[in-house]
Amino acid sequence: MQSAKVGRCAFLFSKVSKVARASCSSQLAGVSACERRLTTAGSQPVVIRIPRRMQERIENIKQMQSKKFDKLPTVKPGRLLIKSKNPQLNQSVGYTLGKFEQPVLTSKGWKSNKALGDYFSINSIQSAPPSVLKQKDEGDNSASAPQKTFNCFNICPELVETLHSQNIIHPTTVQMQTIPKILKGRNILCAAETGSGKTLAYLLPIINRLQADSQEPFADSERNIRAVVIVPSRELAEQVASVSRSISKPFGLKVKVAGGGRGVGKIKAAFTQGQPDVLVATPGALLKALWKRFINLNELSFLVIDEADTMFDKSFAGMLENILSHTEVASRLSETAGLVHKAQLVVVGATFPGGVGEVLSNVTDLASMLIVKSRMLHHLMPHVKQTFLRVKGADKILELHQVLKKAEMEHKSVLVFCNSASTVNWLGYSLEEMGVRHMRLQGEMPATMREGTFTNFQKGNFDVLICTDIASRGLDTQRVKLIVNYDFPENHTDYIHRAGRVGRAGCSEAGEVLSFVTHSWDVELVQKIETAARRRTSLPGMESEIQKPSQETDFKEMQDN
Repeated sequence: MQSAKVGRCAFLFSKVSKVARASCSSQLAGVSACERRLTTAGSQPVVIRIPRRMQERIENIKQMQSKKFDKLPTVKPGRLLIKSKNPQLNQSVGYTLGKFEQPVLTSKGWKSNKALGDYFSINSIQSAPPSVLKQKDEGDNSASAPQKTFNCFNICPELVETLHSQNIIHPTTVQMQTIPKILKGRNILCAAETGSGKTLAYLLPIINRLQADSQEPFADSERNIRAVVIVPSRELAEQVASVSRSISKPFGLKVKVAGGGRGVGKIKAAFTQGQPDVLVATPGALLKALWKRFINLNELSFLVIDEADTMFDKSFAGMLENILSHTEVASRLSETAGLVHKAQLVVVGATFPGGVGEVLSNVTDLASMLIVKSRMLHHLMPHVKQTFLRVKGADKILELHQVLKKAEMEHKSVLVFCNSASTVNWLGYSLEEMGVRHMRLQGEMPATMREGTFTNFQKGNFDVLICTDIASRGLDTQRVKLIVNYDFPENHTDYIHRAGRVGRAGCSEAGEVLSFVTHSWDVELVQKIETAARRRTSLPGMESEIQKPSQETDFKEMQDN
């Protein structure tokens, strides 16, 4: 009897051992049961229990198997395109996202306060702006093809020499594409990234044409204004006029400025010594001059609308339509030449202006507009490092103070952008108490206070300028090495313009952009920017082509070969 019991125990023990071994071997095959029940003939079921650690190990193996192909590593040897606080979210320059692959964003959880202190950077992946990379001659596949000079445009030699004296020798990509078309008399819409040389792209052919006309035997010294450049701010008007004077000086052409925020007497004073050859004006001042009959545009040869995305905005569109109604704009190439001619239209911007078709279709045939669109239009600049920091609103002032102290030690000039004039003033008072030397620039300041502020900044009389987006449009900021978005911009267009204040053509170094991200709506914009950076595509929701009013038929965009 006792030996029978021993035999039965040995038999059960062998069965249990076999089951245990089978249980362990089935772990990698995805065993999920916590218990196994063994039933033998003539006996009660035997329960085999799996230890908790073994259960956890099984679950971990199953999770690893399920996630094996969910996320491919985005980090390869070499430079990083995206550098995050969490290294697992880094992305290498050499990694390309698949068409249907969803990028894993650093900013995905930034709407939660748990993300405070998180950050990521979009690193620069090239040393020079795309607009100044070497030009290749047509049909030349050599990487060592020589850069072209301004002599290739067949403009007057004195103009080329004037450019050389200012160390302007090689045209940028945008200038190569735009100048020949304007010289031929075409109406142009030029949309290209900030800092790519658009101002010179339209001023150079204008000055070349005006000096040539002045040499004609029938030229009248008392002629009316021949070129008008419309810009959104008086600071930009002064800057464009300064560039125009510098390249037209050898030819004795008159350049005048009519800026906004001034009385009629100040505007009239600009025309007391006769009509200028080139007038640079803000829309409000130009309308006052037209209403008071200080000027007329009957003999206009060129009408330039600079910073077009701003000029076609609702705040300016009404005034712009009124100005265009006083101007005869050419609708075909034959109308831009001869004794009796119409004005050649040039529209320029760093982003493609929305609503441009609605306005221009009233004054010209949209089919006459040649489109010059940069390859990098609406893209993040690949030569500028851009950092995004998730921070509490109350902590922004302390973060900014640290950044400005570091910039002072490194002798960097800084632009600090705010979304409102009141924030500019408050931030200025706060920085004064902290001992930070600075100046302020915002649209609600009186004209006398604004006058000369940006010029003093350009000259290096101070290194920190706190401003609104009034300083983000077109102003030459070659000495700026750091942009701080104290308030994150309200849309992608403003972000592109602000970031474009650094890394401009002719800068010795590219500079950086630092953005404080505070609100949930800021996070939504940042997520779109990060997605575009990881995919290396243009920013979403931007205009990409000129459109006619919806009730009219679409036109075929002309191609100039």
